[in-house]
Amino acid sequence: MRRAVLCAAVLALAVPAAAAGLLPRQGVLVPGHSLGGVRLGERQAQVAAALGRFHGVCEGCARPTWYFTYGPFDKHGLGVEFSRGRVSAVYTLWRPAGWHGPTGLRLGAFDGQITAVVGPLVVADCEGYEALVADTGRARTAYFVVDGRLWAFGLFRRGADPCR
Repeated sequence: MRRAVLCAAVLALAVPAAAAGLLPRQGVLVPGHSLGGVRLGERQAQVAAALGRFHGVCEGCARPTWYFTYGPFDKHGLGVEFSRGRVSAVYTLWRPAGWHGPTGLRLGAFDGQITAVVGPLVVADCEGYEALVADTGRARTAYFVVDGRLWAFGLFRRGADPCR
């Protein structure tokens, strides 16, 4: 998440995925499975087919990372990281409107609503935010909380550090 904030300049220069109409306006988190239609383990070509070939690329990230946004200079959208050509993480950027998780849990919800809907989660204290996480199967689902509000969704490989 920190990387997403630091790469705002890349986002500003990114060609929006919305230009091709492929980035969902109301993306969905399916815990342990997918975010915005992107699944862990998918190949880069599958992500490009689903979200389009127009994306920003993070130059300073530890892993190849693509940013799909809704418009020029818009920070809202989806970040996708790759390891060995396959999706290793996917997360929302800057609390895009309309995105939701299980049982209608929406970005912007109060932190108490998260556990009421999702159930017990493990808290990871990150610098400037908290990540509420649950491991299922091969995935780690993260709910990022800033100032008591749900700011972002994330899907990582099981056991991955959500604060990285």
